[in-house]
Amino acid sequence: MNNTTTRPYKSWDLPTRLFHWINFLCVMILSFLGLVMLNKGAIGISGTEASIGLKTVHVLVGYVFASNLIIRLAWAFFGNKQARWSSILPGKNFTQRLKAYKTSVKSGQPQTFVGHTPDGRLSIMFMLLLLTVMMVTGLVRAGTDIYYPPLGGIFASQVAAEGVAPSDIRPYDKTGTDPDKLAELQAFKGPVGDIHLYTAYVLWLMILLHVAAVIRLDSSGQGTLISAMFSGKKQLPREPEDL
Repeated sequence: MNNTTTRPYKSWDLPTRLFHWINFLCVMILSFLGLVMLNKGAIGISGTEASIGLKTVHVLVGYVFASNLIIRLAWAFFGNKQARWSSILPGKNFTQRLKAYKTSVKSGQPQTFVGHTPDGRLSIMFMLLLLTVMMVTGLVRAGTDIYYPPLGGIFASQVAAEGVAPSDIRPYDKTGTDPDKLAELQAFKGPVGDIHLYTAYVLWLMILLHVAAVIRLDSSGQGTLISAMFSGKKQLPREPEDL
């Protein structure tokens, strides 16, 4: 894009940009650790201690991921215009705005936006939903698998045999547990783990589609989306629709 024909606009504020890159890094690390856990037998990792160690690291990174996401969801109430829910959720007359945007793209003179394009809103909203599902199911599995907070104490109390302190319950160790209650916990955490896993697959599909869309928008003259996530300023060739 030729900078002599564009004008800079302030777009993503610093907290939003920090969330984006911290989230990306956490998803990358968590995905790698998840793949290792799923395939630990094939790569020669065995033993209870190794399993607990991998899950512990996964959970610790997950805490960073969850904290970052919670801050972002809260920041949508306090951030600049592009960071707020009003620029993420579809809102009033969204269908008409989406049609107008698609028509402008077909005409060769696409509308420009300081924030998200109309279809970009749908993508970001869905990705935030997927991230939230990943966070909730991950925290549940952290509690059921290795009895980590915030839910670990509750699950340990549920499976502890009569007279056994929940703090004495250890991961992957049936000592001190009630067999029936432990079986109930196993039956509960299985579907939660499935949701966590398949949501991760859908999330990665959305990430790949998101990257492809950003590259396409950058190359089609709709603004410098990639550099804006670093600098906080988007170069636009035309007056944006969302000022």
